[in-house]
Amino acid sequence: MKYDRILLKLSGESLMGERQYGIDNNRVLQYAHDIKSVVDAGIQVAIVVGGGNIFRGLSAEKSGMERAQADYMGMLATVINCMALQSALEGIGVDTRLQSAIKMEQICEPYIRRRAMAHLESGKVVIFGAGTGNPYFTTDTAASLRAIEIKADVVLKGTRVDGIYTADPEKDPSATRYDEVTFQEVYAKGLNVMDMTAFTLCQENNLPIIVFDMNREGNFMKIAQGEPVGTIVK
Repeated sequence: MKYDRILLKLSGESLMGERQYGIDNNRVLQYAHDIKSVVDAGIQVAIVVGGGNIFRGLSAEKSGMERAQADYMGMLATVINCMALQSALEGIGVDTRLQSAIKMEQICEPYIRRRAMAHLESGKVVIFGAGTGNPYFTTDTAASLRAIEIKADVVLKGTRVDGIYTADPEKDPSATRYDEVTFQEVYAKGLNVMDMTAFTLCQENNLPIIVFDMNREGNFMKIAQGEPVGTIVK
């Protein structure tokens, strides 16, 4: 295995599967099986999940809602997704812990860095909910921050596309994919990888990012084994 500890970032939209909103249980179960195979291989896995399939703070702000309030609502949406993923993982025998940046004692632990690392070292999957716990920060930033805090080897961003392209491949059929790109090239070419705060955190801490298609079964394991899947930023 190439990595010892991985931070996997899943967008809320990825949990929709073929649906227009909400959670596709079949998609979540596929993710759970992929995660289980990596955990069974001895790799420590932490996960950050977005909430865009349920509520998007930025969209609500454009409709007139106060930004901080909208962002807190988005954080609560991420916890719903985290609970769905936790349920799927535990249903196939993967021991998990859900930690939230916003206290919700009845359903999850508060985020405590040392406790999260102890869970990982004991073989449990740790799912981080509620973003950073602060408005004006995305779940991409939460993923970068948590990855740095727990000393992950890499951030894997699971999306619906198979890497970073010169343009949006869903809109521009002539777009070409990068196999590897540097942090400086992403800035220079204006490529869309993560929001700038999240991206800069990774760059400053020498934390590589791999963008890949999580919907293709087995891709997660291939990356864990060091195969060239998706696009790596380093």
